[in-house]
Amino acid sequence: MNLENNQHKDRLLVSYILCAVGFIGMGGLHRFYNGKIGTGLLWLLTGGVFGIGQIVDLFFITDMVNNYEHKLRLKAGVSPFGVPLNQAVVASQVHRPTGNQLMIKLIEAAENKGGILTVTQGVKFTGASFAEVEATLNEMYKSGYVKIDNDPNTGAVIYHFHEL
Repeated sequence: MNLENNQHKDRLLVSYILCAVGFIGMGGLHRFYNGKIGTGLLWLLTGGVFGIGQIVDLFFITDMVNNYEHKLRLKAGVSPFGVPLNQAVVASQVHRPTGNQLMIKLIEAAENKGGILTVTQGVKFTGASFAEVEATLNEMYKSGYVKIDNDPNTGAVIYHFHEL
């Protein structure tokens, strides 16, 4: 943001300098510089509308610069706040359930799987790590809420939620 602020100040300073040059016969250069080609030609050919337009522009140069920079940002696909336009919003962080929330999510996962759950299925459903899911399932085992067994086909450890 500091670089953008410096560029804005530089554009503003150059615009004021070009406007001042208009008082010695080259009116409208500040308008060319800020993308106002049509009125820039008018100012150039009429000496800044006989000096009156040149004086009035001294009060409007800040708005002229802001409008030009706004148009440049839109053309570049960036909002006035510096955020790219037409870009999908993506979460940069995933909130992983912990403690009781993780237990509740694992119970919901087991309910969806017919009361049987593996650690991998728990990780996939909750987004928590393997260690977190396994520790929570073992805690539930120690409390008597689940039973541990092996899948007869794959040999994977499965947790039976007998109350579901």
